[in-house]
Amino acid sequence: MFKAFIVDDEPLARDELAYLLKRSKQVEIVGEGDSIENSLSQIHGLQIDVIFLDIQLADESGLDLAEKVMDLEPRPEIVFATAYDEYALKAFDLQAIDYIMKPFDETRVLQTVEKLEKVIKGKANGTSSSLNQGLSIGKRNDKLAVTVDERIVLIAVHEIVYIGAIEGRTVIVTDQQRYQVNDPLITFERKLHQKSIIRVHRGYLVNLDKIVEIQPWFHSTYNLIMKDGEKIPVSRTFTKDLKEHFGF
Repeated sequence: MFKAFIVDDEPLARDELAYLLKRSKQVEIVGEGDSIENSLSQIHGLQIDVIFLDIQLADESGLDLAEKVMDLEPRPEIVFATAYDEYALKAFDLQAIDYIMKPFDETRVLQTVEKLEKVIKGKANGTSSSLNQGLSIGKRNDKLAVTVDERIVLIAVHEIVYIGAIEGRTVIVTDQQRYQVNDPLITFERKLHQKSIIRVHRGYLVNLDKIVEIQPWFHSTYNLIMKDGEKIPVSRTFTKDLKEHFGF
C-alpha cells in the first residue's frame, strides 16, 4: 500500500477521488489540501508516495505546486487529476506519472493505481527512479505499441498520418492502415512527445511530415490537408505552434 495526498479546491472532487482510490485497497490517503500554501505546509511533514493534483486551484495553478515539490527528497510522484486536457504536455515536462480527467472513471483511476504500484516498487528495489525513465528510453524507439483487438501491434511512428478522437473511439491512421483503439488521445500525445506528432485540435494529433497543404479557414484557423487526403481542422489554441513550426 502506498501513501497519497490529494490537492483540489473542490471538496466534492477530493471526496470522489479519495473514495475511488480507497476502493483499490492499495492507497492510503494521508492528507488533503485546497491551495498551494496549505498543501505544501502539510506535504513537508509527511512521507508521501504520490500527489494527486488538480491544475485549476482557484487563482493558482497546480503546475506551480508540481514545480515546488520536484526538489523534495524523496520526490513524490505526481498524478494530475483535472478537467482540462490542454496542459498534458506541460504536465509530463514536470515528470508527472499520469494525467486523469474529470469526471473520474473508476477503471481509469485503477489503471493509474496499477501504474503507480509498478513505479513505487521499482523505486524500492532500486530498478527505476520513476516511470519517466522508462518513457525516456521508449522515446528512442521509433515504434509505437498499441493494443488492437487483444493484440499488441507495433506501428512505425514515421508512418502515422494522424490520430483522431472520432465517435468515442481513438483512430490511428497510417500510410497503409487504420486502427481503432481504446486508449484516449492524451495517451498518444504523451507517448509521442518530442516526436513529429503534435496536437492541432482537441480531437486530433497530426504528423507534421504528412501535411501537404495548409488552408486558411474562418477566424484565423486553418485546415490541414494530409497525405491521405483527409482534412484536419486546426483550432485557434494550436495555431501559434503550427505557424512557428512552418514559419508563416
